[in-house]
Amino acid sequence: MRIRQTLASLLTSFAFLISLITAHAQSAATPYPKMAPIEQYMMDRDAEIALARSAAPNSIAKDATILVLTRNGFETAVEGINGWSCYVDRSWAGMLDHPEFWNPKIRAAACLNPAASRSFIPYERLRAKLILEGKSKEDIVAATAIALEKKELPVLEPGGMCYMMSKTNYLTDEGEHAMPHVMFYTADKGEALGANLPNSPFIGVSYWSLSPDAYSQLKHFPPIFVSIMMADKWADGSPAMKM
Repeated sequence: MRIRQTLASLLTSFAFLISLITAHAQSAATPYPKMAPIEQYMMDRDAEIALARSAAPNSIAKDATILVLTRNGFETAVEGINGWSCYVDRSWAGMLDHPEFWNPKIRAAACLNPAASRSFIPYERLRAKLILEGKSKEDIVAATAIALEKKELPVLEPGGMCYMMSKTNYLTDEGEHAMPHVMFYTADKGEALGANLPNSPFIGVSYWSLSPDAYSQLKHFPPIFVSIMMADKWADGSPAMKM
């Protein structure tokens, strides 16, 4: 079935598309062993604003705060009025051990509700800042651990969620490059959503890493679990898939 095949391809190829990755994928050599030149991750400012807004229905995105990536990290380009925040994630925004962590082609427009804007975006901001400073993954883990210890990062709020429904996202090198979906952030393993249970529409994994043994310090980090559910249309309301 085309829909299931397309989803499976995406879910095994990009960190912000939460998946159950196979053992083969875990051991496969990454095609992106190191960070590309910073210029390859940058966008024209106006184009980035437009792509960020395309993540969610216009009824939400038109009044959202828009963030853009600069050489110093994310900065506010447009002040919103509804508490939502839209921005374009790059490849490094997800699991630290994902094969496409350094893929410079990835552009993942996301629009987060107020709870996620307050309590999840600070993690995104810190990650981007460290990446653009040239920090290694080990440095990122260490700096995040310090920020958590100093309580510079917030506790994840209940009810955090995100729209990723842009037609022009590039989420992975595999198969179809975009798929509309919504994501929910929880401090457990998605039990309330039934994530990863048989026939559940939700598939989920830790935000931090695919393997719990990837970095020893991650075992002491507060859990951030991301559950994903497919959407049947793009943010502009047009159908996403043909049966």
